[in-house]
Amino acid sequence: MKFTRKANAEWKGSGKEGKGKITTGSKVLDGTQYSFHTRFEDEKKGTNPEELIGAAHAGCFAMQLSFLLNEEDFTATSLDVDATVTFEDGAITKVVLNLKGDVPKIDAEKFQQIAHKAKEVCPVSKLLNTTIELKVELVS
Repeated sequence: MKFTRKANAEWKGSGKEGKGKITTGSKVLDGTQYSFHTRFEDEKKGTNPEELIGAAHAGCFAMQLSFLLNEEDFTATSLDVDATVTFEDGAITKVVLNLKGDVPKIDAEKFQQIAHKAKEVCPVSKLLNTTIELKVELVS
């Protein structure tokens, strides 16, 4: 399977005082604001690259895990993944994926095993050149 996806970023002005907009091909993000302030100062109105990477990683990992569970004849009731992206000294230095899964009829050891495999083969995990930690909790 091969496909492509597109996104656009538009930036106007200086690095600190300028502002930008991000639009995805699907239009889920459509002129979404981003700026120095939303990236480095926790301003709430707008997004930032690290937040978007975290969302992409959490979504990709959850879907990958679902496929791997299905291969082992398990179906998750829910997979809840938080991604925390750490930016430090000009680089993304770590991503922590915090997984809570409700998967009927699976034991904790098997769930851990499949979750760690999903972390390794997730396309976004493979893309990122950083430390990726995984914390797993089986809630069923």
